[in-house]
Amino acid sequence: MNLFDLKGKAALVTGGNGGIGLGMARALAQAGAKVAIAGRDPGKNAAAAKVLSGEVLTIQADIRKEASCRAMVDEAAEKLGRLDILVNNAGINIRKQPQEYALEEWREVLDTNLTSAFVASQAAYLHMKHAGGGKIVNIGSMMSIFGAAFVAPYGASKGGIVQLTRALACAWARDRIQVNAVLPGWIDTALTQRARQDVAGLHERVLARTPAGRWGEPEDLAGVAVFLSSRASDFVTGTAIPVDGGYSVAG
Repeated sequence: MNLFDLKGKAALVTGGNGGIGLGMARALAQAGAKVAIAGRDPGKNAAAAKVLSGEVLTIQADIRKEASCRAMVDEAAEKLGRLDILVNNAGINIRKQPQEYALEEWREVLDTNLTSAFVASQAAYLHMKHAGGGKIVNIGSMMSIFGAAFVAPYGASKGGIVQLTRALACAWARDRIQVNAVLPGWIDTALTQRARQDVAGLHERVLARTPAGRWGEPEDLAGVAVFLSSRASDFVTGTAIPVDGGYSVAG
């Protein structure tokens, strides 16, 4: 199982202080990687670091701002000694009907979910190229595939994540940098708990459609995170892997 060993590797997880990001950061740490988690809330960052094993670096950053996003990547590479793995996980959602969004709300979601992934990947590129290769894992969503009336900017950002993944994979394959996306289904996090409050009947509809018969947990992303960050995926690039308990293939 040495293919999945991350000892000697350094990883940065944006939004790694909670939910899916924390679940993936924990998995990378358990596989042996040195991990940096980045988020806007220093208190939440510190609390998350306490539940992770191994060497953990916390970085306060606002990824909506280009300078902060680039500085985050450079700080992780400098303090960890290298940067082999970038998980672009940070994201937000604002739920409204399309006609109700202010343009500023649209921009906030796109800047947080999509533009930050581009900027962070761009900043990580030289570090990874210098190290002889690397892994970028972009977190999309089921809304990369499906439409929903109440997630116009979120769906646009997550569809964009898949296309960005494909473009970067093609551009950087010769530099031995693999770029892939993960498309989580309905995972039980603070983000989806708010969705259940905002959208009547959502909980029941998710259970009815999901063949696995349950909501996912952040730990359900652990295996795919380690796979896409390890030598086991050296010939896998440009793909988008659903982790949704079968939701996307149910009839």
